[in-house]
Amino acid sequence: MIMTGIMDGTDAIVEAVRLAVASIPEDTIEALKRAYEREENELALFNLSNILRTIEIGRRRHVPVCQDTGILNFFVDAGVESPHLRHLKGWIIDGTKRATSEVPLRPNAVDVLTGRNSGDNVGRFVPVIHWRLTEGDKVRIAVLPKGGGSENCSMLEMLTPSDGLDAVKDVVIRRVRECGGKPCPPIILGIGIGGGADTAVEIAKRALLRRVGERNPDGRLAELEEEILDEVNGLGIGPMGLGGRTTALDVKIEVAHRHPASFPVAIVFQCWANRRAFLEIEADGEVRIWQ
Repeated sequence: MIMTGIMDGTDAIVEAVRLAVASIPEDTIEALKRAYEREENELALFNLSNILRTIEIGRRRHVPVCQDTGILNFFVDAGVESPHLRHLKGWIIDGTKRATSEVPLRPNAVDVLTGRNSGDNVGRFVPVIHWRLTEGDKVRIAVLPKGGGSENCSMLEMLTPSDGLDAVKDVVIRRVRECGGKPCPPIILGIGIGGGADTAVEIAKRALLRRVGERNPDGRLAELEEEILDEVNGLGIGPMGLGGRTTALDVKIEVAHRHPASFPVAIVFQCWANRRAFLEIEADGEVRIWQ
């Protein structure tokens, strides 16, 4: 647990964003250290060493670990009995604006038609807010800053049902090979299978909220995660695309029921700066923030 206490909702959003961009979670750091320990390629060792040093500087100085602080994604699980429901969107919008100036964050919200940057990371459908209603009176919000380099490699492919899970593996390996060093490896891959096109992409992105090393509770999917991870690391792309044993730190798969005629597969890339934070708001206003 990083922070707890009675806190204004906007303040809580600012602190969760600050934590997400300045402090890489311990599970990711440990995975990067293990990658360094088993590496033999000199360039890979150099890159991993610089990554770990960057993480340490960000945490010590409370500054973003990467200049691309991304577009903020908020995954909101809101208890239907929470007295805060009406305030949540306002807290998120105001918190994003304040975090942009106070943390600070790089302004990344650009108008598609004019090319103008809003300057505060707020615009049409930005920040991205995913809503789910849950039972009870608690609100849980996950913060996922998503950088442009890794997002540019994300993809959706509509397979046919007869292709099956073997085709999923082929699609993922092909896409990782195509992207090479563009998403700033070592990467974490979120894979969404099933649903409609929009559902597949959302669950792929939600998969990135799981801890590095945490397997899907379904044994069949856990096995597929391991198989894809092994094959991705066998490509030899390595840290920052310059060769090495570790191209990916982990692979996360989530699934949804699908239409009989559809088999969507979404792949979402996350760079080595695997940024995330969580906050929970009780009915009485007490807030807990952690990674």
